Amino acid sequence: MEKLIITCAISGAEVTKEHNPYVPYTPSEMAEEAFKAYKAGASIIHVHVRNDDGTPTQDQYRFEETIKAIRKKCPDVIIQPSTGGAVGMSREERLQPTNLAIEMATLDCGTLNFGGDDIFVNTENDIKYFAKVMKEKNIYPELECFEKGHIDQVLRLHKKGFIHEPLHFSFVLGVNGGMTGEERDFHFLRESIPASATYNVVGIGKYEFSLAELSIAHGGHARVGLEDNIYIEKGILAEGNEDLVKKVVEIAKKYNREIASPTEARKILKLKEFNSNELL
Repeated sequence: MEKLIITCAISGAEVTKEHNPYVPYTPSEMAEEAFKAYKAGASIIHVHVRNDDGTPTQDQYRFEETIKAIRKKCPDVIIQPSTGGAVGMSREERLQPTNLAIEMATLDCGTLNFGGDDIFVNTENDIKYFAKVMKEKNIYPELECFEKGHIDQVLRLHKKGFIHEPLHFSFVLGVNGGMTGEERDFHFLRESIPASATYNVVGIGKYEFSLAELSIAHGGHARVGLEDNIYIEKGILAEGNEDLVKKVVEIAKKYNREIASPTEARKILKLKEFNSNELL
């Protein structure tokens, strides 16, 4: 099997220091968490940004400051800003990080209930628009799918020429309102994508490590991080993102999966050649 790409989602938009004191808010905190995760084995850092008080923002200049801080500490890491933002944000608000010189970003591929009255809206026209912007700016999209219908949406839009190869999916399982993260769910999604596509699995909460292990065992890739899960074991808080990455590295050893460097991850994903001078 090819080497394992580990993505670390260092902060998210919703989890707070009240949930886990290691959740980063400021650019310097983000950079430190990113660096520790990178040293532990993460080749992709998934980035949301926050105001200093922890409230989520998609502000372009906050992204710029944060990305520069991360790039200074780990120059070759793949930085993947979120265009999901937070519930209720507009298209243009969510797309602000694409105004920067970035090589990769997330593209959410369907609408989902997020618990209570929250609805994470991604209409078909939203998806087409986001895909068009990313194509024009040579930004590689990670196709975030929270259930099977989202994969079907991607495949329809790919056939119609709105979404282009290479296709890299991210199965996000265990969200309140989406598919659960049982083994059957993983196989259902994995078997629904083209054989030429790559995939990454995001297990929310209790599903983080069980899904990471399934993906590792079947040749996929894995995402962990405080955005998705704040515990290293049941009832025991992780002491930062580094703990979560290290645990996945240990799981990978059971399956003889070597860990991909950022350079190797770019080759696996068919990302364009990396030139740090072109990026922040």
